[in-house]
Amino acid sequence: MGFGRRIGDTFRVPGRGLRRTVVVLTVLVTAAATGSAVALTAPGLLGSAGAQEAVAMPVPVPALGGLPTDAPLPSAAGLATALDAVTKGTALGTFGGVVVDPATGTPLWQRSSDTALVPGSTAKLLTSAAALLSLAGTDHLYTRVVAGPTPGSVVLVGGGDPTLTALPAGKDSVYPQPARLADLAAAVKKSLGTQQVTSIVIDTSRYTGPGLAAGWDPTDVAGGFVTPIEPLMLDGGRVDPRAQDGTRVADPAEQAGKALAKELDVDPSNVSAGTAPPNAKVLGTVSSASISDLVEHLLETSDNVLAEILAREVAIARGGEPSFTGAAAQVLAALSQAGIDPSGAVLDDGSGLSTGDRVPPRLLGAILAVASTPPQSPHDTEFLRPILGGLPVAGGDGTLEDRFGAGTSAAGRGVVRAKTGTLTGVSSLAGVVTTADGRLLVFAFMSNGLNPADARPRLDTIAATLSRCGCR
Repeated sequence: MGFGRRIGDTFRVPGRGLRRTVVVLTVLVTAAATGSAVALTAPGLLGSAGAQEAVAMPVPVPALGGLPTDAPLPSAAGLATALDAVTKGTALGTFGGVVVDPATGTPLWQRSSDTALVPGSTAKLLTSAAALLSLAGTDHLYTRVVAGPTPGSVVLVGGGDPTLTALPAGKDSVYPQPARLADLAAAVKKSLGTQQVTSIVIDTSRYTGPGLAAGWDPTDVAGGFVTPIEPLMLDGGRVDPRAQDGTRVADPAEQAGKALAKELDVDPSNVSAGTAPPNAKVLGTVSSASISDLVEHLLETSDNVLAEILAREVAIARGGEPSFTGAAAQVLAALSQAGIDPSGAVLDDGSGLSTGDRVPPRLLGAILAVASTPPQSPHDTEFLRPILGGLPVAGGDGTLEDRFGAGTSAAGRGVVRAKTGTLTGVSSLAGVVTTADGRLLVFAFMSNGLNPADARPRLDTIAATLSRCGCR
């Protein structure tokens, strides 16, 4: 990997334990005490990806009791005094940022907040919001096998689930609750009885257009951050199902077909591309985790393939073309229809890997503000709430596990939750933070044109400054 390529969005293999849950509960209880979160029993809030193993410096866990129920709001002047000191000058390159009170939607501080900048992986916030607005959070992605056009043939129909795995039961991949190819093969064998499968057809007709987006760096494809986007693949196209950013295959659908051939004792040379016959008999179906769980996972781990898949599923749900172009258009349309102004945003993809993407900090702040807005009545449906559950915890897990470690950013550990974004010359950080007075605020900070090794610690310092701030 070349210097600066997605340094901040790499992710270690997760452990399974209590640590993430404790931190999430801390943040959400804190938010609830400020009137900016719902009951902790809301589905999807705690996430599905598990915890990270302990780091050298433990994440501080604020006390759960004694938080004020009417936490004071920072003043614009107070925020300006605190944040201008760490954002002034040219040390952040081309910089834009915003701080918003989610309870009112009011911007409390902003700097070039309408300037559209390359977002890196913070673009996944747009895709995640559009997915939660367009798809049922409790729905799933499905992979089917149906009867083929000739005796002895079956068709493996890609339904957009990149979490399908060839790992046996009891073996974890990088994805939560993955569908298993062995279960699909078992269902096919049960449906066919004594009939032998002799050939497999791979149907990838669900998606259209090229598999690689404009503006993608070839080293991202070769380096394990993404694979050609097809509606059929195993483990997001990974060679090692347990390596988040490990080597990917160049032909994910074909490899999935060959893996099924192995399960069904079919000669792999008898695997070919095609489409399922109309109204073909379904021989077996397996499904992914829920959409809301997938959203949380893609945000915590910054999973590019999962983001691209969900962007295409948004396009399908909204009647658009399931290509890069169609998905980008429908993601922005979904936000607009929900009253979130996407003006100024330009997308080439759904993951933020493209250097052609442009997003203003204002839009990132608006999405997070909606996700954090307290309900106005018991009947309110908070479609975007899983976004908060998926945000990495500073110094705790996901793409923030190794950040906010010491010095001027250490105060943000366990208090800041944010989506990261890193490309060559691109660094961004957008999320939520609890102030020193217990007030939940939303922020988005973006830097272009500066080496990420220099920009990311400075963005962390800005977020940590916000966490220390009463700013009244």
